[in-house]
Amino acid sequence: MIDEKLIKKAIKGNDEAFLIIMDEYKVDLYRTALAFLKNEGEALEAIQEVTFRAYKNIRNLRNASFIKTWLFRIMINYCNDQLKNKKRHVVNDEIIQTLAVSEQFHELEMKDAMLKLDERSRELLTLKYFNDMKIKEIAEVMQCPEGTIKTWLHKALKQLRDILEEKGAGSSV
Repeated sequence: MIDEKLIKKAIKGNDEAFLIIMDEYKVDLYRTALAFLKNEGEALEAIQEVTFRAYKNIRNLRNASFIKTWLFRIMINYCNDQLKNKKRHVVNDEIIQTLAVSEQFHELEMKDAMLKLDERSRELLTLKYFNDMKIKEIAEVMQCPEGTIKTWLHKALKQLRDILEEKGAGSSV
């Protein structure tokens, strides 16, 4: 956990404080980018772009305690923009493992099922199971009440189960 004083220094323009903050979150941000973009080079590029955007806009951060969710929101928005621009939707192999899918599912079937989910459902499942975020953190990132996140997550998991059952793969999700 980053000290709030350090975050406030970064907001006031302290470059060293900003770099310490980015260093703290870079691994999680990279994992998020890799989960969305499924390409190491693009994930590294996403880190650079998000670092630049955060540096340029950190003075606009109103509450220092929201630094993590603010950074993740920037990353998710950037990744979604990249996916829309390329008109492709991919899922990282690690998401499948994190969802604890039983061995009877082939990786390809899970990827295909995830691709059939809407953007919001993919985001929720990625944040919850890939980044191991709590409901409260997801609610902050997505700027929605916790109850809404729980409902959306329940629906996303049901939708994923239904897609997998339609394929005749059974369900362990």
